[in-house]
Amino acid sequence: MYDYIKGQIAQINPAEVVLDNNGIGYLLQISLQTYSDIQNLQEVKLYTYHHVREDIELLYGFFKKEERSLFLMLIEVNGIGPNTARMMLSSLTYDELRNAILSEDVNKIKSIKGIGLKSAQRVIIELKDKIIKGGGESNVSLPGIAPSASSVTESEALSALVLLGFPKPAAQKAIAAVGKEKPGCSLEELIKLSLKKL
Repeated sequence: MYDYIKGQIAQINPAEVVLDNNGIGYLLQISLQTYSDIQNLQEVKLYTYHHVREDIELLYGFFKKEERSLFLMLIEVNGIGPNTARMMLSSLTYDELRNAILSEDVNKIKSIKGIGLKSAQRVIIELKDKIIKGGGESNVSLPGIAPSASSVTESEALSALVLLGFPKPAAQKAIAAVGKEKPGCSLEELIKLSLKKL
């Protein structure tokens, strides 16, 4: 329906962004990867995927076409829905996930929250050939997130985890545990490490 939306960033957090395009605010679900790419921008163009179910319509946004392509491949795998695909692209970078599939690294894929052994194996079996046929090597480098005040970082991380579907108490516990182990880490790192504890 929509290939991309270009607009001013009206609101942003690690799981969602609102793009203002000619006075219309589009709410897009994003991965942590896309958040890293766009958080310091004022205007952005996001490639989209329009997800429609009987009870809900959602727009997903991606800064890079490659990320959207991999997302679309993932949701074709039996048992992988849009939220799980977004979780996968939030837990690993595009290159990490792509390379894990190509090298058949089941353990790396299985380390993602919500992905069991069978799902990891299915992802590899169904997508390895598609990725090889797609060709093109990608060396996507994501800018790091500068550390900010600890309480603000933890609050934003909590919001992101709740938006990703985790219960607030469990998310708070995971964030607190990471905070003790690695105080002062960036928002992106805090979310990624917390995902591993949930």
